[in-house]
Amino acid sequence: MPHLTSYDGVSLAYSLVGAGPPLVCLAGGPGADGRGFGDLGGLALDRGLIRLDGRAAGRSAVPDGRAGCGFAAQARDVLALVDALGLAAVDVLAHSAGTLTALEFALRHPTRVRRLVLVTPAGRLAREPDEGELAALRARLDRRPDAAAAAAAGAARWGYGSWSDAARAHHTAGTRHPVPPDWLRPAFYAAVAGESERVARLRTLRTPLLAVAGSHDGIAGTAPARLLADCCPAAHVTVLPGCGHWPWVDDPAAFRAVVADFLTAPAGR
Repeated sequence: MPHLTSYDGVSLAYSLVGAGPPLVCLAGGPGADGRGFGDLGGLALDRGLIRLDGRAAGRSAVPDGRAGCGFAAQARDVLALVDALGLAAVDVLAHSAGTLTALEFALRHPTRVRRLVLVTPAGRLAREPDEGELAALRARLDRRPDAAAAAAAGAARWGYGSWSDAARAHHTAGTRHPVPPDWLRPAFYAAVAGESERVARLRTLRTPLLAVAGSHDGIAGTAPARLLADCCPAAHVTVLPGCGHWPWVDDPAAFRAVVADFLTAPAGR
């Protein structure tokens, strides 16, 4: 497991999967382990996935204080990673709350990001998820034939399009969370600005952006992805039918196809 020393001396772990052009992968949570990406539905067949464990997440170190754990501060860790690997510009894929860090990195360092893939974005991107949409989705998911089996997973049962073998395996995977959510979450979101300021900043982003949502995502819904597409001039949204919050688990082939097509599309498309 390779490590790098970030700007303030904190040791960060990352893992490399696959081969091909590099794709920096930022996990959600906050505090999720980068290994939860797996091979991203087979995307590693064509891309070299650089799966970063954020500070106080996965196998990275827990800093003495929480000042550097905010999503905006963690954009400096992404810069430290690409600098350490000698990468002038990279494609970046981020999931859920990790999309905040990815956006901050792209806004601060636009020349370092070729394309940006935000998967089931969540975490106060522009507005909160649509509560009405979430309630309807969760009610529908709780009426599935597999709902009783999924109920033991708690809130995670609303995160998958179906409670398949792949979903169960992903949910129970032995990834590492070195701190409790209550330690990390307040620090991660501490720098979130008001909605009008967030929207104004998003309107300045010119990086080509794909927002991927799942039609059955009972955690974030589709509203944050659609709002991103409305705010960012170079963004568009794809909603994957039958997929939840981890679409590379629910429909690997569809996820790989839409992301690979975006990453290889001619400039300006």
